[in-house]
Amino acid sequence: MKRFFILSAVLIVIAFGGVYAADNIGQTVTYQVSSIDEISVNGNPGALVVNTAVPGSQPTAATDASTSYSITTNNSSRKITGNIDSAMPDETALKVSLAAPTGGSSAGQVTLSTTAQDMVTGISTLAESGQSISYEFSATLAAGIISSSQRTVTLTIADGS
Repeated sequence: MKRFFILSAVLIVIAFGGVYAADNIGQTVTYQVSSIDEISVNGNPGALVVNTAVPGSQPTAATDASTSYSITTNNSSRKITGNIDSAMPDETALKVSLAAPTGGSSAGQVTLSTTAQDMVTGISTLAESGQSISYEFSATLAAGIISSSQRTVTLTIADGS
């Protein structure tokens, strides 16, 4: 009797199991592409030391063009802004110039301050690396002697509308 019951159960499963199966089935896949605005820098500039002057002139500015940036955005109408974390000492200036990626427009050399300023405008949907960054530090004679100090430069991708 037990065998009969097991055999009946197996036959029922085989007979009716196919009713619930199909030779194809569909699934719903949800997808999305979010806004992407990414920027990175390669390296840090060397120390910018003002230590020379042409006789009869203000000190010669120190420069560095050893760093670069990379950018990826899937948005249109973007810009790169730049600022420093605290004000520069009196009679000094820290300037930066960013090369523009394809389709963008560089603002040229910009004096950095604690307020974000446009560095590159007109950026749309691109992925590029190796864009040059050039720094210049200048001081007038009135600045006197300033011991080594640092400022953090922040580059931000922002809405360029």
